Amino acid sequence: MLNRLRWPVITEPWQRTLYIAFFGQLVSAAGFSLIFPFLPLYVNELGTQTSLSLEFWAGMAISSQAITMMLASPLWGSLADRYGRKLMLERAMFGGAVVMTMMAFARSAEELAMLRALQGVITGTISASNALVAAEAPRDRLGYAMALLQVGLWSGVAVGPLLGGVMADALGFRVPFIATGALLLASGILIWRGVHEDFSPPPPPSAHRSGMLSRWQEILTLPGVGVTYSLRFLAGVGQLMIQPVAPLFIQSLLAPGSPVGTVTGVVAGLVSAASIGCALYISRLADRVGARRVLRLSLLGAGLFFLPQAFVTGIWQLMVLQTLMGAALGGITPTLSALLGRYAEAGEEGAIYGLDNSISSAARAAAPMLGAGIAVWFDLRAAFVASGLIFLLATVLASVGLPGRKPA
Repeated sequence: MLNRLRWPVITEPWQRTLYIAFFGQLVSAAGFSLIFPFLPLYVNELGTQTSLSLEFWAGMAISSQAITMMLASPLWGSLADRYGRKLMLERAMFGGAVVMTMMAFARSAEELAMLRALQGVITGTISASNALVAAEAPRDRLGYAMALLQVGLWSGVAVGPLLGGVMADALGFRVPFIATGALLLASGILIWRGVHEDFSPPPPPSAHRSGMLSRWQEILTLPGVGVTYSLRFLAGVGQLMIQPVAPLFIQSLLAPGSPVGTVTGVVAGLVSAASIGCALYISRLADRVGARRVLRLSLLGAGLFFLPQAFVTGIWQLMVLQTLMGAALGGITPTLSALLGRYAEAGEEGAIYGLDNSISSAARAAAPMLGAGIAVWFDLRAAFVASGLIFLLATVLASVGLPGRKPA
């Protein structure tokens, strides 16, 4: 498969920008995910200075970043269209380096939760990278470009927790935060020195389009954009709502005393590997035969591979279905990003992907609560059924809601 991808040589400026953004995405994703394995343990070590429980502050430390990013991303996206996408990516990298380093010196769980909330406000490297690449890449290569960025993201998220766990065990909980700050600083310097953006400030806004709210309203009325945002939210919820129940479900499939944590990590690794392996190939296919068609098939595949997971009786069955589901997910996320880039008007990339990142953050905040609620009301297996039905609903929405041909 890799031979058929025909990796291009860097012959044009947009390719140089793409590959530097890919490296920055990889490094920043690995850095941000370094802290995933031990964040609740770090909260417990810091302790609390209020009467609220450590469990509450652990939850706040995890969710506050997604909530503030949901609120801040549209603002940063609009500023990117006004002052430059490269500048916004540098802001996310350098600002993230400072905030993550500060977390290493937090003195209480309250301080850590506030810094995590500040992280959500200042960072947003994913939307900034997407906007920069979408503005520079040719429209007929957007599928490949967005898939490469997604591969960088998935690869970083797959590697980061392993490195973070080893680092925390060997050096303590504070060192991974400093390492993350150093990685973000190095990425910011690389983007600052290596990326050239052909950016021209937009003309002054007209009287009928004087505010950001007006711009967002205009974006939402573009053909296909509102439906694509809805699909982004549904796909995010469908994928993430099993996170809180997956370890418990895997434990129920294993014999007593089995290494649940290791098996859970293997399952997650299979999903990431399948997504990474298929993303570039599927995105190139989408550039040739149409992103809408590939998106519908990918959503349908994810739904059909999710539903049988509720009825598995052995861990090997779950692993096979999770791997197939991961392959389908490899065609969803980059294809949605490519569609947004094609639907966007020139100069609107920052606002488009800022809103997109806000919707993704909303899905990350809502999905775990929804999955846990379904598991409590029904059982663990019902969460997988619900995820499959959400993807099937998204398939129908993509079939009837997306424009039948690429907008002019």
